Amino acid sequence: MSRVDDSGALPYERGTVKAFAVKGCRMSAYHLPGDPPVPLVLRRSSRARRLSLRISALDGRVTLTLPQRLPEAEALKFASEKEDWIRSHLSRHPQAVEIQEGGLLPVEGRLRRIAIHSGRGVRLKEGVIEAPGRSPVRSIERYLKELARDRLAEASDRYAARLGVGYTRLTLRDTRSRWGSCSSAGALMYSWRLILAPREILEYVAAHEVAHLREMNHSADFWALVHDLYGESAAARLWLREQGAELHRYRF
Repeated sequence: MSRVDDSGALPYERGTVKAFAVKGCRMSAYHLPGDPPVPLVLRRSSRARRLSLRISALDGRVTLTLPQRLPEAEALKFASEKEDWIRSHLSRHPQAVEIQEGGLLPVEGRLRRIAIHSGRGVRLKEGVIEAPGRSPVRSIERYLKELARDRLAEASDRYAARLGVGYTRLTLRDTRSRWGSCSSAGALMYSWRLILAPREILEYVAAHEVAHLREMNHSADFWALVHDLYGESAAARLWLREQGAELHRYRF
């Protein structure tokens, strides 16, 4: 039995199937041929009882999840049979944007043209982000993560001081299902991609998670705390619902 779900990852090519290992995961990747080819990710799971196909609502990643003993060929055949369905759903997703010279990248909500310079380090200027010619994509990603940490730490410290609470640590991840979280142990986690969004969006997410240090729920008291810290948050929440997925278009 198999299942199709509009929400994950992709891979298969008729005739010539190519695969590679992903460090730390039991995954292999393939693609469906065509224009454009569709990347696929095959993932084996000891908990899976049937084959499932999932397309991520965030970034259009297509994932086939297989039971441990199911042959890969059967999964790839299933993906091939569902190619029209896959392409139809992918057409509704924003196109991926590769980070490259001359391209545009939002930083704190403002589009910057990517340029290469001969010096060291990344330089953020009016309408431009400049990166060294050697490994410019890695340099830009590293710079954005450092900038995100600075902005989120500053906002979290400010909001926590206003509430008279503290947090145990702050970590950044490239999460797909949430923009931030707060654990019962007081650990804050944020998506580093918030640095691509307008500053007020980052500020809202920080206020939201810091408020959880006091209220580990979404009660009326919690939302009153968010309002005290940030102000009216409806516009920020709407932005994340309607435009947040755009932040996952950018491939580093």
